[in-house]
Amino acid sequence: MERTIRRLEFDKVLARLGELAYSELGKEKVMALIPITDAEIVKRWQAETSEGREMLRLEPLAELGGWHDIRGAVKRASRFAVLSAEELLAVGETLSASRQIKKFFEERSDRYPLLSETSEGLTNQAQLERNILKAILPGGEIADDASPELLQIRRSMNRAQNRVRERMESIVRSSENQKYLQEPIITIRNDRFVVPVKQEHRGQIPGIIHDQSASGATLFVEPTAVVEANNEVRRLSAAEKQEIIKILAELSGGVSQVAEELKITLESLGQLDFVMAKARYSNKINAWAPTIVSGAKLDIKKGRHPLLPGDAVPATISLGKDFNTLVITGPNTGGKTVTLKTVGLFTLMTQAGLHIPAEAGSQMGIFTQVFADIGDEQSIEQSLSTFSSHMTNIVGILANARNDALVLLDELGAGTDPTEGAALARAILEELHRRGVCTLATTHYSELKNYAYTTPGVENASVEFDIETLRPTYRLLIGRPGRSNAFEISLRLGLQAEIVAKARQFLTTEQVQVADLINKLEKTQQSAEKDRQEAESMRRDSEKLKERYSKLEEQLQAKKEAILEKAHQEAGSLVRKARLEAEEAIKELRTKLAEESARGKEEAIQEARSKLQRVTNKVAASQPEKKLGGEIPKSVKPGEQVFLPKYNQKAYVISASGNNVQVQVGIMKMSVPLKELRTTEEKIAIGQAQVGQVYKDKAASIGTSLDLRGMTGDEALLEIEKYLDDAFLAGLSSVILIHGKGTGALRAAVHRELKNNPRIKGFRLGEMGEGGSGATVVSLK
Repeated sequence: MERTIRRLEFDKVLARLGELAYSELGKEKVMALIPITDAEIVKRWQAETSEGREMLRLEPLAELGGWHDIRGAVKRASRFAVLSAEELLAVGETLSASRQIKKFFEERSDRYPLLSETSEGLTNQAQLERNILKAILPGGEIADDASPELLQIRRSMNRAQNRVRERMESIVRSSENQKYLQEPIITIRNDRFVVPVKQEHRGQIPGIIHDQSASGATLFVEPTAVVEANNEVRRLSAAEKQEIIKILAELSGGVSQVAEELKITLESLGQLDFVMAKARYSNKINAWAPTIVSGAKLDIKKGRHPLLPGDAVPATISLGKDFNTLVITGPNTGGKTVTLKTVGLFTLMTQAGLHIPAEAGSQMGIFTQVFADIGDEQSIEQSLSTFSSHMTNIVGILANARNDALVLLDELGAGTDPTEGAALARAILEELHRRGVCTLATTHYSELKNYAYTTPGVENASVEFDIETLRPTYRLLIGRPGRSNAFEISLRLGLQAEIVAKARQFLTTEQVQVADLINKLEKTQQSAEKDRQEAESMRRDSEKLKERYSKLEEQLQAKKEAILEKAHQEAGSLVRKARLEAEEAIKELRTKLAEESARGKEEAIQEARSKLQRVTNKVAASQPEKKLGGEIPKSVKPGEQVFLPKYNQKAYVISASGNNVQVQVGIMKMSVPLKELRTTEEKIAIGQAQVGQVYKDKAASIGTSLDLRGMTGDEALLEIEKYLDDAFLAGLSSVILIHGKGTGALRAAVHRELKNNPRIKGFRLGEMGEGGSGATVVSLK
């Protein structure tokens, strides 16, 4: 496997992958990565990489770092060693990162289930984390409040140092002493405050000499007056060191107690960094997870070699479905070997949990073995030729290859006599094909083209070559064998046509026929490919048009609904306004009926009718034009029954003037255009027309109230019966009988008559504005 990994350059992929790991633990996992053959684990690894890729897309600012490789510190702590401040700080920061990363994935366990499962190994030691980060400042310094004792010691030390400085400054500032000093400054030697004294005046400032300059002209003297104060500073400094050791020991003990949990945490953090490195690499090379299928087969759609520049021509290749042996023939242009390496590298990457740079829909099976014989394997040490070296590899492949293996053979049979090499290459391919091994082989031998044509399960392929530019396009053409193009290339390079023609004569008839056949196949293939591309382009255009028209249809439907909704709202608003105006007219009518005389009441009624007519006309005018059913009458006569579709009501014609017709609808009269009238389906007889005329006359003369005041009971009953008949014919829905209050005898007689009248729907005493108890409001059927 190691030799195959090197031949297919999988180690170079791992090197680039390792550069994207942010931790040493992640890099180690990358370099230890090897392909596996367990399909379920491969699927999980691929899914982990996909989750990492998704996290980079959705949450690019997510922080999964901030931790350190503290394996050495944890190991020492587990042996009860006292860790340094820097080591403890690294442990504290790692604990902080572990807690935050664990919380991050707990909140997103539904979105990233596999990464969240890995994060379950992270520890949350909040108290130990706080203790460490409180005691140790960035840079490894111990904080003053790491312990109450340390705080007290450092305060005492500051006071002692200040006393020493004050005494030293008084010595330095003294005009008497300045002439004995080399410079009026205070410095430190051996952790004690000293002053620079001239050699010749050493006895003028008594004290302890701690150092002297290189020339010996200056002595660094600790004056006797500050010796005791300096001793106090030294004593406190020693106490400070002891307290710091005590603090570090206590914190190291806390780390020791959770050493095993920290080891698991580091493993989980390294695994997360490793997975995210795979996700970053996938994003960098624009790769995607292939579909893992059962069996030893593959279907790569526009795959690009991950180590080649971004403009590499993609290759589409399948193996193990319709055929399990693919023979790539043609001139040595470099494209064939790249194809072999791409297939082999994609297989290793897939089974290592890495995405492959190919289009969505690519499928990869699981191969238990991958063998490759690629490149110049000549061995000087073993005195082996190139052919011998290749055959040694092939012998090993034939000894181990099973039907679930992938075998990649570059320039099979090369390096020896062409006839024998071609025969040997065919025998090797036949043996691998007999075993059912997925084999991809490149060769120069034309004899293998016929073998691929005539053998089921074996297919030809070639790398396309552009005769015009004399350069390969690197596009793999499955189903078409390669041509050497030697004659065409020679002509393009300037070789005399006579020489090329002479060379063609040396070919056998069979060779010429095969060459012509391949040429025709090539042209047919190119034409079919061109037609396919045009059809694909037309399909994409039609899909775009379909999508565009679907959007337009949705927009039109939305506009239609919006217009209808707006019209509905406007109609509702108009109806509410009309109702308010109608109610206002009724209130005014009731008020005038209560205040006016009989003549005034009739005028008030006519005015109210006019207002209601105006409201009705306003509503009718505001309604949108619509197509009305039925036939428009050419002319109408008074008393004729017509239908008003706009109001869904039948009406009787009162009069007609040109194109305007006055009609009676119930108790309302209105003028409408002739075009808004429709003939009724009910035919009106002559007698009915006469009745219509009666309706017309009654509607024109009848009032909405009858005054019975001053009449006897019998007189009143006769008037009531005649009036109710006229009101019924006129289409009135309600009338008012005015009987006055008086003794109540006339009111009682009126009510008795109303109870027995079949035209009466109901009656009640009048309300305010309707005459009160002096009038009765009658509802007609």
